[in-house]
Amino acid sequence: MNAESNDPPIFLNPDDDAEMEAAWKRARQTFRYFWRELAWEYRRIIPGLDMACVKVMFRDPPEIDHGDDPSVEHMWISDVQFDGQHVTGTLINSPGWLQSVSEGDDVKVKPGQVSDWMYAIANQVYGGYTVQLLRSRMGGKERKQHDAAWGLDFGDPTMVRLVPPDSIGAAPVKSGMLSRFFPAKQIPQTVSEVSKFEHPMSENMGDSLAGSLKEDPSFLTATDDRGFTFLHQLALAGSAKGVAVMLKHGADPNAVAGNGMTAMRLAKSLGWKKVMALLESAGGK
Repeated sequence: MNAESNDPPIFLNPDDDAEMEAAWKRARQTFRYFWRELAWEYRRIIPGLDMACVKVMFRDPPEIDHGDDPSVEHMWISDVQFDGQHVTGTLINSPGWLQSVSEGDDVKVKPGQVSDWMYAIANQVYGGYTVQLLRSRMGGKERKQHDAAWGLDFGDPTMVRLVPPDSIGAAPVKSGMLSRFFPAKQIPQTVSEVSKFEHPMSENMGDSLAGSLKEDPSFLTATDDRGFTFLHQLALAGSAKGVAVMLKHGADPNAVAGNGMTAMRLAKSLGWKKVMALLESAGGK
């Protein structure tokens, strides 16, 4: 999945931009909702996302002399993966100043380098903390040009949508011709509210997963190319319902993934408290 823009813009911000620093922090705090959506996207037969990308802070090593030019740039990556320790993907920006990375490079960074994330479903953008801040600082004409360049609906620049409304029991966003003239009112979402709900695919998987485990118990220990069991994958995606089913059918809560992490450590990496409680009750560490 790649961003729709030909070359997503790079913005420089002064070091003392408190609002931008707060946006970076909120993006890192809510990165789990990006990864949850993307983890389920990778399991869909028919793709559901229009795009998904993460903004990352890149810095050239000190031995590269930039003179008066910046040595740090915040740029977008696509084809994102996360293993509890590192975020990987493909750089989709062409650096303006940095010399150690180039557009198209495969990159690997720590979660602390994430400065934004966003994905789009049915043209509606979720996430985009820094993008919304920048849009809020634009005039109406500039904002329209910005949105047209992306080809996406970013909504109210003073709000960040975390998940689709129907994921938390609200009315789905209207689409179609009439929505251009009578757009649905955007309702603020809080982390505490969103955290009460499982991802819809997680909610609906219980019976089918239990049936699959009964038919083929070897699925409990099967691993993907990263050495992740399905329990590891579900723990990282925050699926409490899926983790509960796996544990009930005998999944080892202390099995170690290919990167040395247990399901508990994977859940902790994104702060999935419900999953952590289930694993702890099963003796997970």
